[in-house]
Amino acid sequence: MVEIALPEGAIEEKFLAATGPGGQNVNKVATACQLRVDVFALGLAPDVFARLKRLAGSKLTLTGEIVITARRYRTREANRMDARARLIALLDAAHQRPVHRVKTKPSKAAKAKRVAAKKGRSAVKAGRGRVVVE
Repeated sequence: MVEIALPEGAIEEKFLAATGPGGQNVNKVATACQLRVDVFALGLAPDVFARLKRLAGSKLTLTGEIVITARRYRTREANRMDARARLIALLDAAHQRPVHRVKTKPSKAAKAKRVAAKKGRSAVKAGRGRVVVE
């Protein structure tokens, strides 16, 4: 896990009318939090930015902002914390380098064993044919 510092100048929060739990309170109070983050202000390395772009998908706008809308909870503060937590999780995932698979080659014995098993299965299936009566 990488320690990620979010500059407050790069973050913009807006509260919207939410849907979901809250009853009549939903109609009166703007509790959903829309978090906008300027990706270029974060100063990410090129490889991290490329991974973030892929992970964010449709959350990343053409102007380079990540838009996260949190409306899971009934209060502004809970939705605000949820949006920030989701942003940090996204950035943390982007900082994780993928583990490169090391190509391996099957040994001659493994190849021979596989071919022998195929021939055995072939013989079993060949024996399932219609019986010819002469």
